[in-house]
Amino acid sequence: MDLFDKCEVNLGPLGQYYKQAEGYYMFPKLEGELSNRMMFMGKERLVWSLNNYLGLGNHPEVRKADAEAAKEWGLAYPMGARAMSGHTKYHEELERQLADFVGRPAAYLLNYGYQGMVSIIEALVNRKDVIVYDSEAHACIIDGMRLHFGKRFVYPHNDMENLEKQLKHATRIVEKTGGGILVITEGVYGMAGDLGNLPAITALKEKYNFRLLIDDAHGFGTMGPTGAGTDEHFGVRDKVDLYFGTFAKSMAGIGAFVAGDAKVIKYLQYNMRSQIFAKSLPMPMVIGAMKRLELLRTDPSHREKLWTVVRALQSGLKENGFDLGKTESPVTPVILHGTVAQATQITYDLRENYNIFCSIVVYPVIPKGMILLRLIPTAVHTLEDVEETVKAFAEIKHKLEHNGYPEELKEQTA
Repeated sequence: MDLFDKCEVNLGPLGQYYKQAEGYYMFPKLEGELSNRMMFMGKERLVWSLNNYLGLGNHPEVRKADAEAAKEWGLAYPMGARAMSGHTKYHEELERQLADFVGRPAAYLLNYGYQGMVSIIEALVNRKDVIVYDSEAHACIIDGMRLHFGKRFVYPHNDMENLEKQLKHATRIVEKTGGGILVITEGVYGMAGDLGNLPAITALKEKYNFRLLIDDAHGFGTMGPTGAGTDEHFGVRDKVDLYFGTFAKSMAGIGAFVAGDAKVIKYLQYNMRSQIFAKSLPMPMVIGAMKRLELLRTDPSHREKLWTVVRALQSGLKENGFDLGKTESPVTPVILHGTVAQATQITYDLRENYNIFCSIVVYPVIPKGMILLRLIPTAVHTLEDVEETVKAFAEIKHKLEHNGYPEELKEQTA
């Protein structure tokens, strides 16, 4: 068999639908300025699919900082990996500012969030160590653990009783191997919007010897009194050993960082392969990130506006009988029940007849029979946007409950 044969025979659980979905349900093209309303297939739509939580993607000060940095430095500088020739005082300054903001002694700037998390895990653990992780862990965490040659145990999502059971098991193993235990959770779970149970997880440190790493991609900039994250929100910052945040959400940029004890960060600097063997983050992205962080720290109005929209949207949907699961964050999952065919019809109806663009999630990402419409409120949305959306969702809910969307389609709607 030729290695590439499978690429045509079996495109995978999502790829099997590419003929029907590509360009509309998968790989859609949103065009125009980053905002609450953008163009899709030639029509303006109200967009709820951008992780631009604080609206910084098109903020005039951010755009100016990006443009001036690109003009001064270009997109190539600095050349090479930071360990060799791509290190600058600006990279160091951004790290100092990030560490200060999240209340840690040190931080290390990363090129990307996904590869950063993969590499953190790979660098921290060896075959003697044990990883214990939440079943709803993001793909970057799962891929990081695939590089781990030691034991790993999963606990059902936020099931603290089972977590303790896994910690007992892990403890017995490391007592024999001489290794350590790494527990990994997320601050905000990006699909369902609920929070990792940080108070309960950190309380287990009184009984078990483990280190805690949290992926706070969706919590950085949105959660806590100052936006410094989910651990700030819960008041457990001093019990979280490694804090990981990305720029792709609240900061509307590219890059990520990990923060913690200075000696651990120094170890990661010299052992994270994704950074040692990859080109340094370009200067415009570093300078731009500092401007974004400045706005995040000094202007709480963006976060306040975000939460005004979040509360209005989520309360409006709940008042109309929608199940939003256990979300405690801006992530707003609207949970419906139906077939994949019904899900595609609902999404098509929203986009074409209500001019509302939101993400659709179906099996195999979630269990069969479930439909998840994922809305991401931002600081650039308005209360009028919320009113329009709640009204539209109420109408599609009524259609779904009264057989307005056939369970199976004879031909595709798009």
